Amino acid sequence: MKKKKITLALLAGGRSGERQVSLMGAEGVEKALDTTRYTVVRYDPLTDLAKIAATAAEIDFAFILLHGLWGEDGTVQGFLDLLDIPYQGSGVTGSALAMDKNLAKELYRLHGLPVADWRIVADRDDDCSPPELVSTLGLPLVVKPVCDGSSLGMTIVKDEKDLQEAMHKALVHGGRAMVERFVVGREITVGVIGNDDPVALPLVEIIPGEDFEFFDYDAKYKPGATREICPAEVDADITRRAQEYGVAAHKALQLRGYSRTDMMLAESGELFLLETNTIPGMTPTSLYPQAAAAYGLDFSALLEKLIDLGLEGRK
Repeated sequence: MKKKKITLALLAGGRSGERQVSLMGAEGVEKALDTTRYTVVRYDPLTDLAKIAATAAEIDFAFILLHGLWGEDGTVQGFLDLLDIPYQGSGVTGSALAMDKNLAKELYRLHGLPVADWRIVADRDDDCSPPELVSTLGLPLVVKPVCDGSSLGMTIVKDEKDLQEAMHKALVHGGRAMVERFVVGREITVGVIGNDDPVALPLVEIIPGEDFEFFDYDAKYKPGATREICPAEVDADITRRAQEYGVAAHKALQLRGYSRTDMMLAESGELFLLETNTIPGMTPTSLYPQAAAAYGLDFSALLEKLIDLGLEGRK
C-alpha cells in the first residue's frame, strides 16, 4: 500500500535581520527534501501567519527555517503549538532561553560550563559607564545585542573611547547589550543532535579571512570569506571537552532535536562558551550540515533525521 505523502510547511523569511539568510537556506532545504515523501508548501511568516492558521488542518509537519527574533526565539514555536502542528527542533522554553544570550550564559554558569565575564547594559542605564566597564572587564571587549543572531550589531572594542558607540550600535537591536571580555584564540563550533539522548557531531573550526576582524555577518555569508575546517584540527582532549560542553549546553537550555554551540579555544587551552543556536544555518555548506556530513549524515539524511526527531513522542 502506497504511503500518504506528508504535507510539510517550510517556514522561511520572517521579520528579522536574518531574513535573506533564511530565504537562501530554504532553497537548499526544499531541493534536498524527498519529493516522493513530502509535499512542500512554502510560507513566509512575514505575510502568511493567517494562511498558516487557516490551513493548519492540512499541515502534517512544519520545518522552521527562521533565524533570529520572531522565529528562533519561541514565538513561532508557540504559534505552531497552538495549531497542533509538529516541528523540528526546540520548543518555546528552550528557544527563548537560547535566544537570550544573558540567560543562556547564566544557565551555562549554573551548570558549571566556562564562560567569559560579562555585563548587561540597557537603554538609559547609567550604572555601566565605559570607564567602569573597562575597569571591571578589561580590554578588548565584545559588544553585542542580547537577542539577535548572525553577529548583527556586534563590535570588538580595543579602546575605551570606542565603547560608547559600540553600545549604541548594539542597543539598536532590542534595547539590551552584552559587554563581554574578549577571548583571544580560535573559534570552534559544536553541533548536537538528538532529543533525550543527544550526541555531539565533529567540531568545526571557523577561520575568517584576513579582511575580517571576526566572524561577522559578511564573513558568515560572503562566498569564500571564511575557511571552515571539519573536523577541527585540535587534539583529542580538546575535542572531547568541547563535545561534552556542547551536549551539556544543549541539556542546560532544555533543547530538543539539534543545536550548535559556539566556543572560543583560548591560547591557554581553555574553552569558553559564547552562545547556542537552536536553528543553525541550513544551506548544504553551512556549519551544522558540514559537521553532520562528517558524522555520516548527508544533507537529505540530516533533514529526514530532524523531521523524525520532531515527530518523536508526538501523537
